[in-house]
Amino acid sequence: MLKTSEIYINGQWIPPTGNTVRDIINPATLDILGHAADCDPAVVDAAARAARGAQKSWWRVPGVEKAKLLREIGTKIRRDEQVLAELLTRETGKPLCESRDCIDWVAAAFEYYSEVARQSYGNSVPPVAPHQLNFTIKEPLGVVAAIAPFNFPLLLMAWKVAPALAAGNTLVCKAPHQNPLSNLRLMQAFDALPPGVINIITGAAGTGEALIRHREVDCVAFTGSTETGRKIAAIAGSELKKTNLELGGVDPFIVFDDADLDVAVPGVAWARLLNAGQVCTSSKRIYIPAKIASEFTRRMVDHVRTLRCGDPMDPHTDIGPLISREALDRVEAQVAESIRQGARLVCGGKGFSPTGLPGYFFEPTILVDVPHGSLPTREEIFGPVISITTAESNEQAIEYANDSEYGLGACIYTNRLDLAMTAMENIKSGTFWINDPLTDNDAAPFGGMRKSGIGRELGQEGLDAFREPKHVHLDYHLEQKSYWFPYSKRSPHP
Repeated sequence: MLKTSEIYINGQWIPPTGNTVRDIINPATLDILGHAADCDPAVVDAAARAARGAQKSWWRVPGVEKAKLLREIGTKIRRDEQVLAELLTRETGKPLCESRDCIDWVAAAFEYYSEVARQSYGNSVPPVAPHQLNFTIKEPLGVVAAIAPFNFPLLLMAWKVAPALAAGNTLVCKAPHQNPLSNLRLMQAFDALPPGVINIITGAAGTGEALIRHREVDCVAFTGSTETGRKIAAIAGSELKKTNLELGGVDPFIVFDDADLDVAVPGVAWARLLNAGQVCTSSKRIYIPAKIASEFTRRMVDHVRTLRCGDPMDPHTDIGPLISREALDRVEAQVAESIRQGARLVCGGKGFSPTGLPGYFFEPTILVDVPHGSLPTREEIFGPVISITTAESNEQAIEYANDSEYGLGACIYTNRLDLAMTAMENIKSGTFWINDPLTDNDAAPFGGMRKSGIGRELGQEGLDAFREPKHVHLDYHLEQKSYWFPYSKRSPHP
């Protein structure tokens, strides 16, 4: 029998039970890194009950103590950076330098919420009558189910766990089934928390659904595809559970005709090809005014051909593999369909094996003359594909950028303030980057508009996603009110 990775429930590492055991594969080398079970409903129940049992006492832990524990978690994560980064690279395929950056961001999330939670509890509001006080307090939702995706399994888990803990919730975390090992390792940073405050299970869709439906779960925090988000919203809605859903995007990037192409070309390439294009906020629709389209495209082709694909553990590697054979096949099919719909392939376009590696590599690809309205501008291509659409003018580029069912992020390059503000006002997106693509700020909210999701992570908004306000109305004089029954005794209005 295969030895599966242990899971963490109620402060203990235990072997999981489940009928399905998955190989955890290095997507670059196809080596087996370990095995993980699809946890069955009994395991889900144990984890949810442990979280429920710990929630009330965790809520009562003073804010200063919570802050100290969150800071300690951040410190432990930083101490374990090298091990976590290497494991993250092996099971996701992202270059090692990107993994190291990721661990830094994970630790920063806990450090940030250690500060914010101590300063945020509620507000005082003006009373409606004499000798009264009105104020609000913000209480935790209860038990949070946190479900993270394969592309940023640690970071997008941290963005849920840190504010949920700071708000007084307890959690059951479901690691992504493709690469749960780094999340399991991350749990070692939480060993100072009381048993049951945080729990982690493994498994795919069946395990996730059992967790979402569990009667002890009050809130579902999920990052993933819009299709899966709809299903979660339907299940949660039927039981009136709170949700925080960060979903897919087909984000635009406009390079306006005044932009410095020495900056814009490598900037766009990085914003699209980071993590082999497997980023929800990567720039999937590139709009270039006709005035500079030819020169931009020529430079982009030259630049992309200098990028190195290969073993993500190699410090010279720029782009690693996709996560799975299924993902590789899907991107290849999307590129073929994009060409059928009128796009022209000028670079890449197929799977390959760099330096003999057998993994799921896809060539960095450039599509030009992409018709607005065709597949690359309507459907998320989760791979290293740069899709360039020529606009007749700056104004048309803005119009195209806003023409979408999604609204996660949007990027622009320009030196003109009027263009920047016009684009910002006319493009619906949760984050709008001007001259600095894809930079996150723990103190600012992250999330999408339209079909890109519900709710926000990070910032004050990310804390409020895991708590709800209670209005407290206090009259410090105990007295009868003139407006009570019987109404016959009320004074008539003049």
